[in-house]
Amino acid sequence: MSLFRRLSRADLTASLVVFLVALPLCVGVAVASGVPAELGIVTGIVGGLVAGVLPGSSLQVSGPAAGLTVLVYEAVHTYGPGALGVLVLAAGLVQIALGALRLGRWFRAVSAAVVQGMLAGIGLVLVSGQLYVMGDLAAPAGPGGKITGFAGLAGAAEPAALALGAGTVLVLVLWPRWRAAARILPAPLVAVALAATVTALFGLPVRRIEVRGLLDAVRPPDPGDFARLTEVGVVGTVLAFALIASAESLFSAAAVDRLHQGRRTDYDKELIAQGAGNTVCGVLGALPMTAVIVRSAANVRAGARTKASRVLHGAWLLLFAAVLPAALGLIPVAALAGLLVHAGCKLIPVRELGPLWREHRGEALVLAVTAVSIVATDLFKGVLVGLAVAIGKTAWDMSHVHVETEDGGAAGLTVRVIGNATFLRLPKLLDALEALPADRPVRLDLEGLRHVDLACAAALESWSERRGRFRTREAGVDQDAGSGAVAEAAVPEPVPVPGAASGEGRIATSRSTT
Repeated sequence: MSLFRRLSRADLTASLVVFLVALPLCVGVAVASGVPAELGIVTGIVGGLVAGVLPGSSLQVSGPAAGLTVLVYEAVHTYGPGALGVLVLAAGLVQIALGALRLGRWFRAVSAAVVQGMLAGIGLVLVSGQLYVMGDLAAPAGPGGKITGFAGLAGAAEPAALALGAGTVLVLVLWPRWRAAARILPAPLVAVALAATVTALFGLPVRRIEVRGLLDAVRPPDPGDFARLTEVGVVGTVLAFALIASAESLFSAAAVDRLHQGRRTDYDKELIAQGAGNTVCGVLGALPMTAVIVRSAANVRAGARTKASRVLHGAWLLLFAAVLPAALGLIPVAALAGLLVHAGCKLIPVRELGPLWREHRGEALVLAVTAVSIVATDLFKGVLVGLAVAIGKTAWDMSHVHVETEDGGAAGLTVRVIGNATFLRLPKLLDALEALPADRPVRLDLEGLRHVDLACAAALESWSERRGRFRTREAGVDQDAGSGAVAEAAVPEPVPVPGAASGEGRIATSRSTT
């Protein structure tokens, strides 16, 4: 049965809702990325007509996303607009390769704190830059310049533009509370339409979108542009495009799956679909695409049942770009900046920070370090820093080791080492062992160790030899597993502890954690 034979009234209605949500967002992301507004619409069209028909996720909607705005803006200003198509095309091919190698599911193994930190960092950069655009000003270069420039922002900004931007944010916040109206007209469309209407009625002296036409905006890469792929910086940007777009798409797919009861996402096929879409976007010189949770959630809530709704939303975007491109020229840039300021704020998990800090301080630290690193450097380096911190945190968490000392009276002390003995906790482990009294016999029990690395094994053996002598009751101690390893150290001669294994003769127990 073909796609459109299954088209239902619900899918048709949902496609119109998604189109109305996607239109202002496509334009806003393009303008913020430093490229013609029409290229954002081109990416939205490809997200519907190309990625939309491919298998993977049935209800997820793709298009240009705020999450890649910062990276695209940096790439355009570093390598030029002509290189954008090559970057996106190469990133799409990388995504297809990752999907073909069945690596899509592994993106779910990325630390959630790193992903949240990445989105928070993107949100902070987006807000700090677009606040200037709301006032028809050029944003200062560098994070330091943006922060210090906030003090004089209100005095230097165009009052009418600043009012339009602030009004747009206000409408975006308040309109969804009117649920009956919000089900018919999405907040982004209402906010931008009101701003355009007010600008036209009062003839406000604010910047508006420059319209070039769809065909004039499309710029396929030249053969000479492909030579840029030999540059190390370009390769790094391609990998950043591919990995960040893939992670955002697959995390979005997981979120969308929780919103409906239909078919679950095939992550590898979805990754191939996203790669195919980005390959086509690259050929057209358009923005990179990802799956977008805002549009996807609108699609599900509007009652979509099949992928026909997302394909049709691409068709509506194409129809609009072909028939009414001049309508884009009515939109004030300040309104789109307000749209992106609101989107950037929603990327910052303000409500989740408190509970996360109380329950998982290590995860909160990873989130904060990732976000701050992105703001201070760039998106790719910030994510790498976040991943490094997350890996270090995991290694630290897995290195917990406990030392339990059991006093057997005249029989001596039984010391049990439990957990994972790694070099990260070696100093505290040795401190606990060195604190044992030197004039009493000691039995060292390593049965509770799940892992012993080489550094700890050597340190334990050295400590035991200093106490007297070191021996193993079970031959062939596995330094990696530690299972069944029992050693004894005695001063001056080992004294057996009757019933030590069963706990008989226990007098007192003390525990120290390292």
